[in-house]
Amino acid sequence: MGFTIERSMIAPRRKTKSLYKLHLGDVITTDPPIGLESWWPRKTYYHGTHAVIVVMDCTDRARIALINDELFRLLRHEDRQHFVILVFANKQDIKDAKTLAEITDALSLRCIKTHDWHIQACCALTGYTLYDGLGWTAQHVTEKATS
Repeated sequence: MGFTIERSMIAPRRKTKSLYKLHLGDVITTDPPIGLESWWPRKTYYHGTHAVIVVMDCTDRARIALINDELFRLLRHEDRQHFVILVFANKQDIKDAKTLAEITDALSLRCIKTHDWHIQACCALTGYTLYDGLGWTAQHVTEKATS
């Protein structure tokens, strides 16, 4: 199965490690950090999107409301009706990180009835469970394609 990663996030400079770990199998720190300046650009093409992956810094409590707002704005758009949602709860190795239950509640994930979703604890630095989350995504995208 092939795929394309379109990267657009709230704090994109801080999510680069996750993408490098997945793509190269190693964490690369860039200086200055690489990133885009906006979360979901208004002029982006999502027709044919099969999955949306949100990488969330579980220590960044200030941005969770913004992530929630943008996620539900994305869900309302008519071109974005047939995809699955994976939320990577990153930085689970840090003591004060929000738990999966806290993130699920704060993002109102249980209110999402129109899309399959999954929240996956992870650590981008070590790669902890990154492939598990992608495995869930691949399985659910394949199931949707065959049903």
